[in-house]
Amino acid sequence: MIAEVIVDITNSTVDKVFDYVALDDTIVGQRVMVPFGRRNIQGFVIALKQFSDLTDDKLKTILYAIDDYPVILPEHIELMHFMVKKYHLRFVDCLRLFIPSELRSDDVKPLIKTYVYVQCNTQEYAKSVRKNAKNIIALCNFLVKGERYLKSELTKKYSQSAVSKLIESGILQIEQVQQNRTPKSYEMSEQKHKLTPMQKRAVDAILNKNDTYLLFGVTGSGKTEVYMSVIENIVNSGKNAIMLVPEISLTPQVLAHFRARFGNNVAILHSGLSVGERFDEWRRVLLGEARIVVGARSAIFAPIQNLGIIIIDEEHETSYISESNPRYNTFDIAKFRSEYNKCSLVLASATPDIDSYQKAIDGEYKLLTLPTRINDKPMPKIQIVDMLSEIRNGNTGMFSSALLYELDKCIKEKHQAMFFINRRGYSSFMRCTNCGYIPKCTDCDVTLVYHKKENKLKCHYCGKRFKALTICPQCKSTAIRNGAIGTEQVVAQLHEMYPQVPIYQMDNDTTRTKNAYQKILSQFGKSKPGILVGTQMIAKGHDFSDVTLVGIIDADQSLYHSDYKSTEKTFELITQMAGRAGRDKAEGKVILQTYAPRHYAYRFIANYDYKSFFDKELSIRKNTMFPPFTTILRLLFSSQSEEIVREITKLCYTNIKHLRDIYLDDFVYLDAMKSPITKIKNKIRYQILMRIKHEHEDEIIQKLYEICDKHTNAKVSMFVEINPQNLS
Repeated sequence: MIAEVIVDITNSTVDKVFDYVALDDTIVGQRVMVPFGRRNIQGFVIALKQFSDLTDDKLKTILYAIDDYPVILPEHIELMHFMVKKYHLRFVDCLRLFIPSELRSDDVKPLIKTYVYVQCNTQEYAKSVRKNAKNIIALCNFLVKGERYLKSELTKKYSQSAVSKLIESGILQIEQVQQNRTPKSYEMSEQKHKLTPMQKRAVDAILNKNDTYLLFGVTGSGKTEVYMSVIENIVNSGKNAIMLVPEISLTPQVLAHFRARFGNNVAILHSGLSVGERFDEWRRVLLGEARIVVGARSAIFAPIQNLGIIIIDEEHETSYISESNPRYNTFDIAKFRSEYNKCSLVLASATPDIDSYQKAIDGEYKLLTLPTRINDKPMPKIQIVDMLSEIRNGNTGMFSSALLYELDKCIKEKHQAMFFINRRGYSSFMRCTNCGYIPKCTDCDVTLVYHKKENKLKCHYCGKRFKALTICPQCKSTAIRNGAIGTEQVVAQLHEMYPQVPIYQMDNDTTRTKNAYQKILSQFGKSKPGILVGTQMIAKGHDFSDVTLVGIIDADQSLYHSDYKSTEKTFELITQMAGRAGRDKAEGKVILQTYAPRHYAYRFIANYDYKSFFDKELSIRKNTMFPPFTTILRLLFSSQSEEIVREITKLCYTNIKHLRDIYLDDFVYLDAMKSPITKIKNKIRYQILMRIKHEHEDEIIQKLYEICDKHTNAKVSMFVEINPQNLS
């Protein structure tokens, strides 16, 4: 028998199938050790066959199996072939997505706990030992015949020697047990609610027919109960489920709801877990010990079989698209797995992606709606505040008079407030007001952000740190001022105003440590009154019953990005953030601060009018021929040598212009240029941008891959991005 093996080496020249003589017990999907050149390398068996095109003298034999079970499912091998073709990825990069990295490097070991069993009545034994052996006597008096105890706890309380003496005497018997390292979540009692008629219609529709559904429900409409009811039915029918959320920060709360309902049937998978937790949860899924997977983007690759449902919550979120190698769109993977398993795929959002809603209108997806909140509670009122008018009236602070009034009222009534500013750090930059100098990162073409707590300037792209400015290095002036405010500055200002009120900051700076998300959210949930200040990670999914005020500090921040989706992203983000207020009995209020109060996006936001916003935005996209009417393709090149990357970009651009001549009617736009952020991590970046119509899209993309292969250069990284979420 011949085994087809992909060797675990990240190198395009060896990223192909190699034939090896299989062992008698070789299994498809197994990790094996194989001779490769002058060394032995780990590989993955992706197929078995009877014969090889190689002669016997050129065939080598698998050395041994690393695991006695397959770590790659047949479904994942099919998925690998799909991803290689669609995204032009290496085989090995796809396979690595399917298993924990620690498994490949053997850095993770099972957690073994040592227990001791009590074999006999220890009271009798205690009478036979010396009276001064106090630890042994105390231990004997504590132990109960037939019970099992954790050895480490007994040795900690009664000493190692006392426990060892009872083991030597046969009183205690040792047993070693492998235990799972279980990620923590909130403690929550089961809250199973009776479905509203609208929720029941959605659940029945999803269970009635396997299809792709768009669940369009306002914030607070009970989408989570729909998810859990559908999954409960699926699991009861003998099938399994995947539930995706966009942010790691949401998983502890979601996991708590699911564990309260489904217990140990739930596994969680995301990058914030410890090495041991990630391996144990993945293994529980692989062995069928967990039948429901909850997690962020990477959980779509979970080794779960017999899928009955895949749900993608907040489907509009850009975090579902991988922007680093290997690049992929989670929706494409979910669609493949739903078709492979002949099960439903549910996309859900209060602010659906424009493309998704268009497909629902066209009938490509089945549209399900939840237009009102549970118990018909009103959406929180949104008050738009003109900050230019505030300045004219003498208020130059970060908080408008309306926000200060509502915050004071919220605190006095012992409610909670959430403040949103999608910029971390203290201020976006430092500037010399004498000569205009602004410090930039030495390795990236970006401005450094000031972090006051550490008194450092940081690059948010490569992580480099620099000393904060006190004297301008160019003109030696001490006239240094800060730029736009960030979360750190908002928290500092609130601490001055309300020194007795607990105030929490939630952004990438405060959530780097394990369980930091859970700790911050748990503390905030218990604080009455309390204030949570954060970036977009607080804008969706969180359900705090006492939040009555949401403050949008700078609504315009994402509005004027050089991105065709900037208005859509602003609408989504602010609508989601507004939905955190007034979710229980107390009425909610949202203060939206802007310098452009007459922008059409805010008019639709204030009325929660997604459909009118959709019509307006779609009309603009149609006139300018942007997605969903075209597909944006970007070839991104990066290298430490600007000369080389410019030359490769030029060669590819020449080839693509010839391709455009063949598909002239399909190309709406084509140009080559430096990337807006020209340098990141000391690599110079160029790009070729194009917009193409859909008719021959797949053919053109495959031709682009061929052009990339033709001009492969070891000193240049080259990627084709399909509808990239970030063009900077």
